[in-house]
Amino acid sequence: MPDIRHTPKAPTRARTLAAGEGIDAHRHDEHQIIYAGSGVVAVTTDAGTWFAPGTRALWVPAGTVHAHRAHGTLDLHLVGLPPEDNPLGLDAPTVLGVSPLLRELILAYTRSPEDTSAERRRLRAVLRDQLRACPQAPVHLPAPGDPRLAAVCALVHDHPEDPRTLAALGAATGVGERTLSRLFRSELGMTFPQWRTQSRLFHALRMLADGMPVTSVAHRCGWASTSAFIDVFRRAFGYTPGTHNRRG
Repeated sequence: MPDIRHTPKAPTRARTLAAGEGIDAHRHDEHQIIYAGSGVVAVTTDAGTWFAPGTRALWVPAGTVHAHRAHGTLDLHLVGLPPEDNPLGLDAPTVLGVSPLLRELILAYTRSPEDTSAERRRLRAVLRDQLRACPQAPVHLPAPGDPRLAAVCALVHDHPEDPRTLAALGAATGVGERTLSRLFRSELGMTFPQWRTQSRLFHALRMLADGMPVTSVAHRCGWASTSAFIDVFRRAFGYTPGTHNRRG
């Protein structure tokens, strides 16, 4: 990531980003919680891309170089925490499940970042308690380093509707299926079907945030049927794709 900005303090604030708008690569000396009140936020590091709809938040540890991208109109909420304040003890970017209570705490805490009242300090303490109880909810598309694996991942990600098997994709890129299968497990920590599902969910979130109908999203992302897409989406995010843009 070129031209990396260094902003020592991680801001606590709310801001709106238009669809497609981004925040370029930067890093903080503090931890940061990133939450999308509406829309979908995609956060990219050298290790890959994490994406979060309204039922998820992203923990970005201090010092991590990251960039943001908005899908749909993004109601972005940022909470900065000093480096010694790490309630979950996390040292890598992590997607967290957000309960209804934690959601309201984040929204309230980022509404008036200049407030230094005792009430706001109590709000922060409750937010930290709720954060400590957050389950990890991986929604991560890891980035391949091996050029053979990168070529296959690019084909899959650029064409989510492509139904080709790993063997067929390997034949198209000149790499054996067994080699690719091993690389998916050793380098990305998941199987080819798991990575492809994560890639398709990434595209699905983006398309839904842009207002595309559920049936069209299912078709363009390669699911055999709308019902199959709805089932996978609900298991991944805890709600149906039809309600995606009504959350917030």
